[in-house]
Amino acid sequence: MQASLSRPAAATILAVALAAVGLGPAASPAAAATIPAGSGSYTDSRPAGTSGPTTNTGAPVTPKLTAAARSRPVPTNDWWSSLAYQRYGDNPYSTPMYGHPLTYQATSGGLEVGYPTTPAIVGDGRQYEYAHKADLTVGLNGLNSPDTKADDWSDWTVTPYWSDGTRTLRTTIGHGMPFVYAKGSGGDARITTASTPTVFADNGNVLGVTVGGHHYALFAPTGSDWNVSGTAITAGLGGKDYFSLAVLPSTDALATYRKYAFSFVTGSTVAWQSTGGTVKATYTLTTEAKEGTERGTLQALYRHQWLHTTDALTPYTYVSPRGTMKVRESASFTTSQKNQGVLPALPASGGVDKARLTGYLNEVANASDPFSGAGDTYWTGKALGRLAQLVPVADQIGQPGIRDKLLGLMKGRLQEWFTAGGASEFSYDKDWKTLTGYPASYGSDTELNDHHFHYSYYVYAAAVIAQYDQAWAADSAWGTMVKTLVRDTANPSRTDTAYPFLRGFDVYAGHSWASGHQGFAAGNNQESSSESINLSAGLVLWGAATGDTGLRDLGSYLLTTESEAITQYWFDADQQVFPGSFGHDTVGMVWGSGGAYSTWWTANPEEIHGINVLPVTGGSLHLAREKAAIKRNIAEMQRENGGPAVEWRDLLWEFEALADPAAAKAKWDAGNAGYTPEQGESKAHTYHWITTLDSLGAPDLTVSGSIPTSAVFAKNGVRTYAAHNYDSTARTVTFSDGKTLSVQARSTATGTGAGGGDPDPDPEEPGPSTGNTFRLKSGGTLTTATDGAAGADTLASADGVNRDGTPYRPTVYEVRKVDGKLAAGASTTFRLRVDAGTKVGLAPQVRVSYDLTGDGTFDRTETFRYFATDPVAGWEEYTQAVGTKAVTGSLGDLKGGTVRLEVWNALGTGTSQVQTGTDAAVVKIPFA
Repeated sequence: MQASLSRPAAATILAVALAAVGLGPAASPAAAATIPAGSGSYTDSRPAGTSGPTTNTGAPVTPKLTAAARSRPVPTNDWWSSLAYQRYGDNPYSTPMYGHPLTYQATSGGLEVGYPTTPAIVGDGRQYEYAHKADLTVGLNGLNSPDTKADDWSDWTVTPYWSDGTRTLRTTIGHGMPFVYAKGSGGDARITTASTPTVFADNGNVLGVTVGGHHYALFAPTGSDWNVSGTAITAGLGGKDYFSLAVLPSTDALATYRKYAFSFVTGSTVAWQSTGGTVKATYTLTTEAKEGTERGTLQALYRHQWLHTTDALTPYTYVSPRGTMKVRESASFTTSQKNQGVLPALPASGGVDKARLTGYLNEVANASDPFSGAGDTYWTGKALGRLAQLVPVADQIGQPGIRDKLLGLMKGRLQEWFTAGGASEFSYDKDWKTLTGYPASYGSDTELNDHHFHYSYYVYAAAVIAQYDQAWAADSAWGTMVKTLVRDTANPSRTDTAYPFLRGFDVYAGHSWASGHQGFAAGNNQESSSESINLSAGLVLWGAATGDTGLRDLGSYLLTTESEAITQYWFDADQQVFPGSFGHDTVGMVWGSGGAYSTWWTANPEEIHGINVLPVTGGSLHLAREKAAIKRNIAEMQRENGGPAVEWRDLLWEFEALADPAAAKAKWDAGNAGYTPEQGESKAHTYHWITTLDSLGAPDLTVSGSIPTSAVFAKNGVRTYAAHNYDSTARTVTFSDGKTLSVQARSTATGTGAGGGDPDPDPEEPGPSTGNTFRLKSGGTLTTATDGAAGADTLASADGVNRDGTPYRPTVYEVRKVDGKLAAGASTTFRLRVDAGTKVGLAPQVRVSYDLTGDGTFDRTETFRYFATDPVAGWEEYTQAVGTKAVTGSLGDLKGGTVRLEVWNALGTGTSQVQTGTDAAVVKIPFA
């Protein structure tokens, strides 16, 4: 999303320096100038004088695919898209691709593979990155391919292809995959290391090497033998055509990884379902056994995944730009999350002055040109979005005339775009199998950027129209054009020959990507995660309004999944993702290599913080789940801004209202008279949003409803339940706390009940009951409860580097909202049981930190000396008696504060364990 009318259209660099379901017929359009789509139409050729996908110098470009893949719709906007989209004329291979934990780049000699584990802070401190750096290159002896093409792909894997006429190589790589699976002919397997490798295991066809501090296992067919000569490692394949390698979390993992070396991954598939307020997703890898019968595998789960699975995980972990990845020993796993509800509008409340709101509504409805400045797909979408938010508001306060006028404006503009031959239209590109709107903007045509951003507004606006005019939304009318935009951006079909499966949404990464070509050293990127959510929310509402439960449930899956990714990777709500050396609490952009406190067009803090908020809609309620993160976000914006928001004050007021409605209302009351709304906002919507939340309370995400168009709000111990029923008959909605709500056909209903009222509800991290002694609980919490089950957590390896005094991949335990008076003369004490098994030279270390006010800044840290474990299996006791290594800051009274304990291995190359859930797994804080 590029959200400034004054931004130069040609500007495509960061403002601060950064490194480098049935949707209709599945057939491709017939060869005709105009393709009918219900009452609408689109063309199969671009308007005169316009461009389609090009290189960076403006030369037309077509997909770089093998003959086997040429007929398939290529999924642009992916983590690996530079394999298929050659953005640069002098690079027919790829730019760096970030699969995590591994990184890749195609070259003439094969596939570079890296495992970046140390972040760099660049761009004047505004960006952190784990940049690709090759540890080794996978290839064949003599391979010198003129290019690399995409040969095959699935939901989160891809197979690049090299051929020089004599030798042919294919490798299969993917998200979460520690293995690279290679198939080659015409030459021996060759691994070229970036520096002289250290061999730690040599078993003929299985070789363990360390390169750049990272451990790799190489696997050749049984009967083969790896030979090491300097930086060249080769093996004859003995008439076979396969070999593989894996990055190991530690050298002692070799035996486990060897088990799966010849279980080659051939595909990946996600399956989702949304029922009864819960969204479940199962992620499955398909495999084939190259040797033996083993068909299992190992896969590393991102933080947003392992937080929501109950499937067993191994002790193995990896470093990634998204925080710790945890390894599962299986070909599949399932996540389960509460459905993040969407409402067409916030419900009616007594806090809204109807006369005042009517005046604000008329300002929009009676504007001389509600679409002023909206000439391209993006800015037209923004204008549509502004109107769409006001339609149900006008209806809610009994203003049908304003409602219908707004609906008429939206219909008229959508129908112009949905009809070929005018000044604005959509055009289908048969080479790239994509639908592009013209006039285009921000590279939506020449780079295939941002389709999900632009079209989200069209789908959302169409959903609002469908709520009031089902005939307009029928397939025979304008519904087919809406569904065609959905097919381009969020197609749930893998068999559609005209459009790819989920073009922009990366099911494993948990979020969308914005760049069509992925042609950056830092990988792909996404700036406005909230505009991606806008598409998901639009799918929920469109599907509900038109009776398409498949699209509705797709929207729920996309929204719920991306919501957690945003929480972790854009807002770092748990403060477990961003490197400690990165001095920001949020990022404006997520990159494959990390994240950046920036936007594409400005360094203004208001826009950096606001870009992942807009547009504010009934699909934005999910943001309220992490209220402390919102408060930290607003506080950082004001620090960086040198004061309260000015340009985007309305968006940031609305954002703050999701966590602290009273504070937002006070800002509105003081500053609403003399400001200009953000281009996609209006005073009518901002007033309604803030005053409604001030009246009902902030969203309570601890409770979910049995239908996706429902939500709960809480204030002063009273919950307000809201649901919209799109069905033609009345229904009862059941909420997860047992409350039921009867909702009439095609209407919204509300009800109240006891509960809620906590300004920062967080059921997964309970605050203390009484006392100042907390047990470590598996899952990352500290609790005063003494009735939990005993367990153990794994401490990651120090990877052979001295980590004394600096937490490295720590296991973290935390409790929030702690009140306590500092006890004179007291100090922090702890009692932990740790075990390194038979591993030699390990040393767990503890740091305890205090955030006295819960504002996200730790006022006091106490780092204790490490404890050298013995190489004998069995628990050993580690206490504060070892003494402190370093202390920073001062203690004071805790007022809604946070206490955090981190434990990590300061030395060694293996993992260890720490006991949880017992009276020998406690920390006692010096407070009464």
